[in-house]
Amino acid sequence: MDSFAPPSKQPEPKQGIWDIAAYVGGKSKIDGVAEPVKLSSNENAFGCSPKAAAAFTEAAAKLFRYPDGHASPLRAAVAAYHGLEAERLIFGNGSDEVFGLLNQTWLEVGDNIVTGEHGFLAYRISAEACQAEVRLASEPEQRVEIDRLLDLVDARTKIVYLSNPANPTGTWNTPDEIADLRRRLDPAILLVVDEAYAEFADVPSYESAFGLARGHNNMIVTRTFSKIHGLAGLRVGFGYCPVRVIEAMERIRMPFNVNLPAQYAAVAALSDQAHIDASKDQVVQWRPRFYQAVRALGYRIDQSLGNFVLIYFKDEAQAVRANEHLMQKGFIIRHVANYGLPQALRVTIGKDHENEGFLAALGEFEG
Repeated sequence: MDSFAPPSKQPEPKQGIWDIAAYVGGKSKIDGVAEPVKLSSNENAFGCSPKAAAAFTEAAAKLFRYPDGHASPLRAAVAAYHGLEAERLIFGNGSDEVFGLLNQTWLEVGDNIVTGEHGFLAYRISAEACQAEVRLASEPEQRVEIDRLLDLVDARTKIVYLSNPANPTGTWNTPDEIADLRRRLDPAILLVVDEAYAEFADVPSYESAFGLARGHNNMIVTRTFSKIHGLAGLRVGFGYCPVRVIEAMERIRMPFNVNLPAQYAAVAALSDQAHIDASKDQVVQWRPRFYQAVRALGYRIDQSLGNFVLIYFKDEAQAVRANEHLMQKGFIIRHVANYGLPQALRVTIGKDHENEGFLAALGEFEG
C-alpha cells in the first residue's frame, strides 16, 4: 500500500496573518518550584468576591441553558453601579472582545489605528488581523503625549486607542488631555479609552472618561471585570458607546458571547463593595512602599495607578538576569520586552507576604 503523501498545496490564511506576533501571556509556573508566587498577570491578590464565587456555583445548576444574549441582568447592574445608560452598553468576552468588535466593524484594508508605543497588544493584534496598519506614537518618559498621537492621524485613521491608566507603564492622562484629544480628532474617528485599571486610581489628576463620552458620538470607554473584581478566568468586559456604534457592532457580535456563569458572577461582584474597597486599599497602601524600597535599591520606579509597578534596570541584560534571579527565588513577574520595554520588569501587587518576599528577593539580586 502506498504511503500517504501530503498534497503540495495547503490552505493558507489571508495575507498578513503570519506577520502578526502572537500574544504571549505571563508565566504561571517555574520548573522545580511547586508553588511559585505569581505576580505576572495583574490579577487581584484577594481573588474574586465570595459573593461572585457563590453566584458562579449557583449557575452550575443552569449550565444546560443558553446565557442571556443581551446580558440583561448584568446590563442593569453595570448601568446602576456606574450611573450609565443601559442602552449604551455592549458586553464582551473580556474587554479584548470589545476591541476586536470595534476593529472588525470599522477597519478595512489600508485603514489604520493609532495608539501609544507601549499600549495594550490586543488593540494591535485584531487590527492587524483586519489588515489595517498600526501606528505607534512614541511615549517620552513612558507616558502618552496627545500631540504625538495626533501627529500620526490621517485620512485613513479610523480608531485611536488610549489606555488610561496604561499597562504596563502605570502612567495616565488627565481629563483635560483626553478632552483636548477628543476635541481635536475628526468626529468620524473613534476614540477608545481603555480603563481596565481605573478602579485602582487614587489621585485628583485622574478621572474616568464616562462623563466626557456621554456627550459625544465618537467616544467609547471600556472596562473589565478581570482586575479589581478578580474575574480574569471568566472573561467579562464592557464598552460604554454611542448607540449607533453599538448598533453597528451588534451586527457581528456572536449572540452568546458572555457565558452564563460569568454573567452571574459579574452581577454579584458589583454588589460586594467591601471586596472592591479592600482590593483597592491593598494596592494603594503598597504602591508607595514599592516606590521607597525599589528606589533604595538603586532602581528606577515611576508612580503607577494600576495594581502593578514597573521596575527599570540599566539595560535589557540586567533585567533578564534579575528576572532569572527572582524566578529562582520562586517569584514569577513579567519581562515586558514585547511592549517595547526590554529593560523593565512589571510586578503585580500581591498579598502582604508576597510583596515582602518579592522585595527581599530583589534586594538579594547583585546585578
